[in-house]
Amino acid sequence: MNFKRIPQHVGIIPDGNRRWAVQHGLRKQDGYEKGIDPGFRLYEQCLELGIEEITFYGFTQDNTKRPPEQTASFQDACIKAVRGLAQRDAALLVVGNYKSPLFPKELIPYTNRVTFGRGLIKINFLVNYSWQWDLFVGVCSYDKKLIRANIQNTVASKDVSRIDLIVRWGGRRRLSGFLPLQSVYADFFVVDELWPDYKPDHFISALRWYEQQDITLGG
Repeated sequence: MNFKRIPQHVGIIPDGNRRWAVQHGLRKQDGYEKGIDPGFRLYEQCLELGIEEITFYGFTQDNTKRPPEQTASFQDACIKAVRGLAQRDAALLVVGNYKSPLFPKELIPYTNRVTFGRGLIKINFLVNYSWQWDLFVGVCSYDKKLIRANIQNTVASKDVSRIDLIVRWGGRRRLSGFLPLQSVYADFFVVDELWPDYKPDHFISALRWYEQQDITLGG
């Protein structure tokens, strides 16, 4: 498909897994695994379109307040997603509080960017992520004058570039703490369908909407 402009970096908030599970007579925790395959289909779609970078929301530190069986399920889904990505072509970075026991130990090797295959696209995966943790890691580690001069180089997510477009499935109209520094000038598109019901047309609609936006970055 031809677009006048496509985003270089897309943020994905794949919401609605639990609601989808309940609608289909399943336990809430069963919905997370159903969200793995849509992620890979979107990955393939982005490769075809020439998008350079994608950031997926895995789970947040706030999400771990959910019942233990749900926490275990989305942790396992994140591990399976990374193992599947390892069989493809991508440069993966997992961003999240890896010092916490709630961070899957299997993903610690990917907290520095790792290239799989030909590394055709940058993938950032937010796992046990918190915006407070992200921003204040730098406050604890750097001189405050340096932070004021260039805060982007001090945050935990410093290897993640500015986001052009955020697409959220599931109908909610909120960022839920998604990379606040990189999202500061992002356009935001909401898909009402739940994430496990992902269809390529959802993303095409987001891109068609995006190409009509006036991108000024505040200027």
